[in-house]
Amino acid sequence: MLRLGLLGDVTAHLDGRPIDLGPAKQRCVLAALAVEAGRLIPAERLITRVWGPDAPDRARGTLHSYISRLRHALAVAGQTDIIRRSGGYSLQADGMDVDVARFRDLCTRARSAGHEHATALLTEALELWRGEALTGLAGSWVEATREELRAERLAAEHDLADARLELGEGRELTAWLATRAAQDPLDERVAGQYLLALYRAGRPADALAHYRTVRSHLANEVGADPGAALQDLHRRILEADPTLSTVTAGPGGTPVPRQLPLTPAPFVGRDTELDRLGEFLRDTAAATVVISAVSGAGGIGKTSLALHWAHRHAHRFPDGQLFVDLRGFGHEGTPMSPEVAIRGFLEALGVEPARVPGLPHAQAALFRSLVAGKRMLVVLDNAVDTSQVTPLLPGDGSSLVVVTSRNRLPGLITGYGARHLALDVLLDAEARALLTDRLGPARITAEPDAVTDLVRLCGGYPLALSIVAGHATVHPERPLTVLVAELREKGTSALGDEDPIASLPTVLSWSRQALPGDIAHAFALIGTAPAPHVSLHAAANVLGRSPGETADILDALEQASLLTRESGGRYRMHDLIRQYAAETAEEPAAREALRRVLGYFLHTACAAEKLLSPQRRHLTPAPAVPGCRFPRLPDDESAAAWFDEEHPCLLGAQQAAAAHGHHDVVWQLAWAMNTYHYRRGLLHDELTVWQAGLTATRQLADPAAETQAHRYLGRVLGRLNRLDEALDHVYRALTLAESHADRPEQAAIHGTLAQLWTQRGDDHKALGHMTDTLALFRELGDEIREAHSLNNLGWLTARLGDHENALEHCRTALELHRKHHYRDGEGHALDNLGYIHHRKGEAASAIGYYEQSLALRRELGDSYQEANTLDSIGQAHAAAGDEARARTAWRHALQLFRAQHRTEDAQRVQNQLDKTVVR
Repeated sequence: MLRLGLLGDVTAHLDGRPIDLGPAKQRCVLAALAVEAGRLIPAERLITRVWGPDAPDRARGTLHSYISRLRHALAVAGQTDIIRRSGGYSLQADGMDVDVARFRDLCTRARSAGHEHATALLTEALELWRGEALTGLAGSWVEATREELRAERLAAEHDLADARLELGEGRELTAWLATRAAQDPLDERVAGQYLLALYRAGRPADALAHYRTVRSHLANEVGADPGAALQDLHRRILEADPTLSTVTAGPGGTPVPRQLPLTPAPFVGRDTELDRLGEFLRDTAAATVVISAVSGAGGIGKTSLALHWAHRHAHRFPDGQLFVDLRGFGHEGTPMSPEVAIRGFLEALGVEPARVPGLPHAQAALFRSLVAGKRMLVVLDNAVDTSQVTPLLPGDGSSLVVVTSRNRLPGLITGYGARHLALDVLLDAEARALLTDRLGPARITAEPDAVTDLVRLCGGYPLALSIVAGHATVHPERPLTVLVAELREKGTSALGDEDPIASLPTVLSWSRQALPGDIAHAFALIGTAPAPHVSLHAAANVLGRSPGETADILDALEQASLLTRESGGRYRMHDLIRQYAAETAEEPAAREALRRVLGYFLHTACAAEKLLSPQRRHLTPAPAVPGCRFPRLPDDESAAAWFDEEHPCLLGAQQAAAAHGHHDVVWQLAWAMNTYHYRRGLLHDELTVWQAGLTATRQLADPAAETQAHRYLGRVLGRLNRLDEALDHVYRALTLAESHADRPEQAAIHGTLAQLWTQRGDDHKALGHMTDTLALFRELGDEIREAHSLNNLGWLTARLGDHENALEHCRTALELHRKHHYRDGEGHALDNLGYIHHRKGEAASAIGYYEQSLALRRELGDSYQEANTLDSIGQAHAAAGDEARARTAWRHALQLFRAQHRTEDAQRVQNQLDKTVVR
């Protein structure tokens, strides 16, 4: 077996033979990984640990080199490699003995063992030390870790002395305790242990003399008297208390409670949260008690975090650790009363039942008296509200209290200054690490795609991941793909179990049952919303309430940790919680909620589209159902902002509408998002919504709507260079329009065909279609679309070399667009005029028109056309010999092309940049 040693020099031995670990910093890398073996440590954190906050630029490269050498050294030993994933490294400790991990494990086991067994465990733990931890290494992280390990060693020595005293020893301990007392003359716990050992060794005078020495040191060094426990022990020695000969308690005769339960396994990640809790330790010298309130949804890992942190830092609380499950949420149904919890604490602190006061306030006062001045950790798990917690709080700042609750406990935060820590889901890397810990690396490696699907479907929810891992462990013969299929098909019901604490639906039901009736009803309806996050207006329409009432309801659900409020005022519900909530909704109410929220999205989207493109022929959706409320959108800027905010939800709303047979809403939503999609360059979203829109129009048997769907689908396919498919759809649209004598639609279709044939390279055929478009719009008396057709006709004419007629067409188009205040069309006309002057060799004029067009594109938020115009500006500057300005324009265009996933355009511009140099 490979043994790694950190409790002394940093060493590695294989079957007793040493392994060369290289220079000090390379050994520091191994130490930084080994001290948290099995956990993922980001590369940046490793660099800081080894080189400090001012790491040199070469540190990352050197770190990779050190990792490579260590891998080689451990591979020679036949050990599993140091693995890299998600930007960090992890030392796989399977089959490896790391002395720090073994030391901590032995100490943890000793806390819940009997005195004799604890003595054996602690003795074994302390024998692992070969000197000062991390000998030969230096740096701020090394010093901090060394100090933490030194404190853990001191705590183990304290506990070992207590355990041996509990067994009645005395004389056997005096020499050891004398040395310890000399090393730390101000440590009252050591002093009490030494006094008791001396007394039991028949040396009461020496015990009293040492007390006087300690009292003198305390007075001189810190200006204080010994604590109450040491003073009480001194009094009992003076009185020759016969119980001291067999006392099985702390130095003052008070038991030292060790109530922390075993930490649920596995525990992965949560480094940031553990660090946040660790920060509170520095405040325990304050005048008031320090409280950490950990909140989060049921099954999110609050208890695991609290217990993991508590076990890791138990040595910092030598006077004991108290723990109680307050049953705020659970199958018991009724939360534990504070009186019952206090009586349990009093019993743990050695108070005989006959001495417990009858009145609750007197019991709380006695508890505060017993823990006053002591360094104790109190873990209050699963609290329901602040009133349940406050009687259990110590009265001074020497103790630390960790409270976990599904509620955010605002009263505790506001009234008692509790530090709030909201617990969220695990990161993907942490979720994968949890599954790896439970299922083993081999099974994870064998089905990587299934593991990725499980991580995604569970959404980082710790309880869901644990349930999935449990199912996989119980049925090792079943491929993980089967679990993936079950989760996709059954949702949260696939995460149920007869054991309530291993059933996600049951755990979530306890939170729902704790809600008032109207809030529980709202929780169910919010789960039916067609998106994982909602705005206040969308939620108000789901609930059929005013925005003010809805805000109060959402705040209540946030306090219950059933949803979170994000920046920008949106509310997000975890996918699994949302699925559970939707499953609890009553069908009639859910159906009406969907109709209201679809009405909100459709009517607001149509209103916003009218602001973005006022000259477009607008559709009028059916009247909204009663209860719908719409936001006020005063201008095109607010309309674009609304689309930016609600776009993911609009896509979800269209999918929900399709799933529930609201076919008119499906295609009308596609229509309403058209201008926004093109201005933002969201062509793939435009394709998706119109594919759904075409299916919906066929279900409706509406030829006019189906015609538009074919045309819009062909248009976007053309932009995506899928020309065969595009032409097929647009010619189908033309056939439908002609069969129903739909002249306006025929005109628009010919315009789309002109664009597609231009892309195909047949400008003459394109010119024919554009000429038909112009004639039809003139026949219809539609000046705006006549201007648009003239604009495109001018562009085509210029491509065919007739620059003068092209200029005439585009100038006429520009006048008409300005007459009708059509800024989008004005931008197109200016761009085309720039193009014509560029082709004529008039670069300065071209740049002037392009710059005007660019300003309009940016004003309209049309980033798709902005990218095209920037590309053209670069071409014009290059033609004028100004390669520096050309490169500037192309660099900006390249950023936009990449953001819009326009791969071919991006590559073309990159090639242009590569061919030019700054002169």
